[in-house]
Amino acid sequence: MRVRLPHDGAWATVREHLVARLTGAGPGTVEAMFDAGLFVGADGRAVEPEAPYRPGMFVWFHRELPAEVPVPFPLQVVHRDEHIVVADKPHFLATTPRGSHVTQTVLARLRDELGLPALSAAHRLDRLTAGLVLFTVRPEERGAYQTLFRDRLVRKEYEAVAPYDPDLALPRTVRSRIVKERGVQAAREVEGEPNAVTRVELTGHRDGLGRYRLLPETGQTHQLRVHLNALGVPILGDPLYPEVTGPVPSGDFRRPLQLLARRLEFTDPVTGERHTFVSGRTLRAWSCPAGWAGQEP
Repeated sequence: MRVRLPHDGAWATVREHLVARLTGAGPGTVEAMFDAGLFVGADGRAVEPEAPYRPGMFVWFHRELPAEVPVPFPLQVVHRDEHIVVADKPHFLATTPRGSHVTQTVLARLRDELGLPALSAAHRLDRLTAGLVLFTVRPEERGAYQTLFRDRLVRKEYEAVAPYDPDLALPRTVRSRIVKERGVQAAREVEGEPNAVTRVELTGHRDGLGRYRLLPETGQTHQLRVHLNALGVPILGDPLYPEVTGPVPSGDFRRPLQLLARRLEFTDPVTGERHTFVSGRTLRAWSCPAGWAGQEP
């Protein structure tokens, strides 16, 4: 396996970065691999654990990966050019390798299917959320696209299906302060200066369900899920809000989170072209409310 040290890293040594990156390897595993000389550089020599961190450096190693449960849903590429790839991901497929999800990720699939080993994610979606994700083809251009998201220059539109409350006045803009503590599954709202802003609109309702358009101005972890839950209409299929029912086990595809990244709009920082991308996916709870749970997302 080859790892390229990112250009936006702030680690002092190669070891520090790999410990932070290979979280699924287990405590002490990375250190043991360094001791065994299993990390090597471009010259084939073992990389010392205290070797200085150099952005763009490649490190090779062999790791026995645990078997992963395949996510049996198609991944669609909606746009590809020499600078970017836009993918329309299904529910349950992680965006990038993390923890126990390595090969069953959008990034791993695209690198293999498109023959683009340097492909990188410009942003991320939760594993349980479906929809559009932007990737960059050239490592030297990744920062320009990431800056779009950091500076809120990307218009993101989501769709969700949740209970309908006739007493809930919409549209409205929700503002709150959200914190996500490391090691805690669910984020929470706290007092303080708002760091999360979402425009919430109702686009339709039937049979006790509402179809919501969500326009986030910020990108806090679980922001949309937290905000709809705070309004009293938690998204269908959510294992964390309003109550933590535990992580969704690998291989359990029966109840997909009814949240979809529907649209991305931005001006390309490299070409100057104006892009608008729309997901081709639908939320089953809206298209087939009587039997959405258990169907293919």
